[in-house]
Amino acid sequence: MDVPVQAISVNTEMMAHRSIDRDQTDRFLSLWRDTRSVRALGGSAIEPRQRSRLAEIVAHARAHSPFYREFLRDVPDNVMTSSQLPVTNKRLLMSRFDDWATDREITLNRARAFVENPATLGERFLGRHLAVTTSGTTGTPGIFITDDRTLRVTNALALRMLGDWLSGRDAWRIVTGGARVAMLMATGAHHASAVAAARLQKRLGKKLLVLSVHMPVSELVAQLNRFQPALMAPYASLASQLAAEQGAGRLQIRPALMTLSAEGLPVNEYDRIASIFGAKVGNSYAASECMFMSYDCSERWLHVNADWVIVEPVKADYTATRLGERSHTVLITNLANRTQPIIRYDLGDSVLQRPDPCPCGNPLPAIRATGRTADVLTFTNARGDHVRVPHLAFGSDVSGVEQFQIVQVTPGALRVRLLLEPVANRDKVWNSVIDEIDRVLRSHGVSDVRIERADEPPEQGAGGKFREIIPLDDGSRRT
Repeated sequence: MDVPVQAISVNTEMMAHRSIDRDQTDRFLSLWRDTRSVRALGGSAIEPRQRSRLAEIVAHARAHSPFYREFLRDVPDNVMTSSQLPVTNKRLLMSRFDDWATDREITLNRARAFVENPATLGERFLGRHLAVTTSGTTGTPGIFITDDRTLRVTNALALRMLGDWLSGRDAWRIVTGGARVAMLMATGAHHASAVAAARLQKRLGKKLLVLSVHMPVSELVAQLNRFQPALMAPYASLASQLAAEQGAGRLQIRPALMTLSAEGLPVNEYDRIASIFGAKVGNSYAASECMFMSYDCSERWLHVNADWVIVEPVKADYTATRLGERSHTVLITNLANRTQPIIRYDLGDSVLQRPDPCPCGNPLPAIRATGRTADVLTFTNARGDHVRVPHLAFGSDVSGVEQFQIVQVTPGALRVRLLLEPVANRDKVWNSVIDEIDRVLRSHGVSDVRIERADEPPEQGAGGKFREIIPLDDGSRRT
């Protein structure tokens, strides 16, 4: 549920219940006016809002979350900066799930039953929250609960983002293009993008096309050519691949806006995609833990929504990284979510914060993130063509696998590392995984790739995350 997904329909949650439309609308408009004033006033408006909202979220967590009441017991009553707080992470919070939420009806058993039921996709958890899952790139799969306040903040910040991205002419192109939206994503389960798509489908109907990244590229091209979207929300690596199809004339669409998410690309790749499609291309850096962290500018820096999230680039010992220096990891504090507070949370990504004002004029802090690179495997098919297979194509779940990692060791060979569930039938799971990888490659027109079964488990990268795909030319590759 990255910001661009919410931006497609900024009133998605605001109109969820007609009986509270007026109240929800009033609160949303107040948030929207506040976000606009921060953008206009600049740095002087950010710090007081951040400090006030930090004190509020810490006090609320202490009062209503048994976990935080215990975890923050040694923290002074008057918290002025996030550096006064201890660090949390996914493993810790998931281990204390039943004590974590401030809504005391939320339990791990209830949340798991909800997200494991395909019929509840897009529905409200306990009738009042959204529940999304993460894939476990830090080694621990997560379940995150989002409340209405967070959704209103996300929508208000999405409007601020669109105001920076789009001109009046761009908006007119979207309207005259029928406002048709195409989302290209990993379908299934309760991943954030799948939840957002299910909710948007109810409101947009036939104006929304949801396509799976597991489809062969030829099928994606055919469906997009028929649908002719005015807006597209693909993962970044897939946008790069579709640009090649557009450049070759096989894909023939003219979207006004492409909102990329989930991964990072080389800076010049965004402009190349924009040029090929004749579209505005926006990118965001966000997470299920905080859906509204940042959005990019014309200089391709990511501007942090610092009025509603605290982003701390830090060293391995959690002390602050100097401006302009790449961090070991990044800590985030979500200042909106009161139901499942995310406070000084180790996200596991490496970021660099710009030390000087961004030339684009946006006063919000500017960062670049490298923790989410677009890992793409490149092969040569029987005709001698280069074929790029994005990592998301390998995302289909195989029963019995907790974690997988595919390392390209030569142009025609992959080494597969697995972490299996304790009760899994080892040989059966391995055969299923190899068959699935072979199926994905063949669906992209690639054959004769050797798939090696590794003895070692998946390995963490420098930022603490498990990358599922490590391409051949990646400098961090270990075999």
